[in-house]
Amino acid sequence: MPSFAGRYYPLSLGAMARPFRKAEVESFFARLKAQMPDPRTELEFKNPYTLLVAVVLSAQATDKGVNKATEPLFKVADTPEKMLKLGEARLISYIKTIGLFRTKARNVIALSKALVDGHGSVVPRSREELQALPGVGRKTANVVLNVAFGEPTIAVDTHIFRVANRTGLAPGQTPEAVEAGLERAVPPEYKLNAHHWLILHGRYTCVARKPKCPLCVVRDLCRYRPKTTEAELGPLMSRAAMTPTSPGSAAPGDSPHRRPRRLPAASSRRA
Repeated sequence: MPSFAGRYYPLSLGAMARPFRKAEVESFFARLKAQMPDPRTELEFKNPYTLLVAVVLSAQATDKGVNKATEPLFKVADTPEKMLKLGEARLISYIKTIGLFRTKARNVIALSKALVDGHGSVVPRSREELQALPGVGRKTANVVLNVAFGEPTIAVDTHIFRVANRTGLAPGQTPEAVEAGLERAVPPEYKLNAHHWLILHGRYTCVARKPKCPLCVVRDLCRYRPKTTEAELGPLMSRAAMTPTSPGSAAPGDSPHRRPRRLPAASSRRA
């Protein structure tokens, strides 16, 4: 079974079933769009630089945990210069609740210095330049390009890797293979938000251990077998939430439709 970040996902028939037809892919994303018309990242940020830092910190961590750490951090360090002035030791005091915090602190300080020294303190807009920064891989670069600069990139994390394989939408053995498959499959008009739709679908509906198939708006298109049932999911599911296109498609207490604001257009252009 394909693995990603040390985790294995039961694909059942998803990756081996009949490939999606063009009309099915169109319907897949049209339904996700109807359910989530304005999807956004759940990471809190103020500008392209704080987005970059937040994404670096989010590796092997939850967005909720990162947001809890960065809320006070970004009040004192929301530019590369301020982060360098803060220093690695004080940065650690803000992010010590996040996994791998020492390595991440080193990377954040190093990338901040690289931005000041080589980019005029501005976050670059090319994947190559972003990936040259310490601690920045392809996934992080794709997120920044998409969220900060409006590029139609698709960053493949564990959620998207799982959804692409489980549904059969874009099966692949590696994140790179899945990304390439999604690039080929996703219609141009859906590509800008495809990353957000897929990650939110994987985070709240097509979850790892027991997908919430009765709540899934694309369950008839999905190649995964066997589907879970309402009886299997038990009290987690309420009758009121069973309408596929309802905004209440997340588990009680979850809120995939509560999003932080987007970057102002001017900020995106400057960065």
